[in-house]
Amino acid sequence: MTASSKVLKASATVEVPFHDVDAMDVCWHGHYLKYFEIGRAALLRAFDYDYPQMRASGYLWPIVEVHLKYVRPATYGQRIDVRTELLEYENRLKIGYEIVDTVTGTRLTKGYTIQVAVDAATQELQFVSPPVVFERLERVWSS
Repeated sequence: MTASSKVLKASATVEVPFHDVDAMDVCWHGHYLKYFEIGRAALLRAFDYDYPQMRASGYLWPIVEVHLKYVRPATYGQRIDVRTELLEYENRLKIGYEIVDTVTGTRLTKGYTIQVAVDAATQELQFVSPPVVFERLERVWSS
């Protein structure tokens, strides 16, 4: 199987809480990044490389780019699925997101984030993902 044909996806369900909406019960736009984070953590756990494992491996993974496209508003009490997919991993982690209504499947938001590896000890940017990423992904894909 080639790297381009390997897929890793995850999903997390969130109910839009009262404190995330304005007076019209519409979710404030900045909270979508929080929902992306919930989905990202689910995806990272899918290959056993969530934030504690990142730190333990000696690498930090700051987000250096975010893109969001708002399609429809989320509202108070709405159940949404945050669907994530690992789009790139060789030189950086590019994660795609789609937020959909759990009941209807209607797309509300889509986007992506990009994270880069930084050596925790030296603070040096890594231009290739560290071997631990490849090892953990291969473990998942070979099982």
